[in-house]
Amino acid sequence: MNLFVANWKMNMLRAGARAYAQELGRRIGDRGLDVELVVAPPLTALDAARDAGERWSMAAQNVSSEAEGAFTGEVSARQLVDAGCRYVIIGHSERRTLFGEAGPMLARKLARAREAELVPIYCVGETADEHTAGATDSVLSDQIATLRDDPPGAPLVVAYEPVWCIGTGTAATPRDAAVASTRIRELLASRQLRVLYGGSVNPANAGDLLRDGKVDGFLIGGASLDPAAFAAISRAETG
Repeated sequence: MNLFVANWKMNMLRAGARAYAQELGRRIGDRGLDVELVVAPPLTALDAARDAGERWSMAAQNVSSEAEGAFTGEVSARQLVDAGCRYVIIGHSERRTLFGEAGPMLARKLARAREAELVPIYCVGETADEHTAGATDSVLSDQIATLRDDPPGAPLVVAYEPVWCIGTGTAATPRDAAVASTRIRELLASRQLRVLYGGSVNPANAGDLLRDGKVDGFLIGGASLDPAAFAAISRAETG
């Protein structure tokens, strides 16, 4: 089943989250869609964005690399589960570039997620300079290596997010997505895996990316802040 994840990033207050949930529920209807939907709001809005009918699951945008203890400001994997999360985003490019998160720390975060039975949405992708230099393959190989100790039988979501597309309004071509997703599947050939694409996805380009990009859905940033757009993107495979 295809997977569509709304990553709100640091946007939305609780009142807005409640209104969003009501509108998204109206847009997808009582029976929901024949796809899996996930909403990843800020931690403060987890309860407000939840659907009482369970037509979508909840995800956290980050998790501590530690299980518990004196780590002011951190949130553990077990606390996320207790708050109702099923998924957690790990290794997003903004965490890598703005907060210096890299392989060893991300591996610890993955381990903590597994201990709590959270499903990780592990993000990979190259920068503009790396893309121009033809280094996409090596970057993906290096970033996928962080999964070497991840339990091979556990469900896994990998999101290919070319950094040069995020927030730019310019998405990768379906061919770019297909080449990257194919390489990710080769690197993780023994895994139970869904590969998502993320980077300036919108209702206009979602159909082409989904049909020709060899992906199983999207990790959506800015467009997912609009429940109408998120619902439209989630219908793209049948559009």
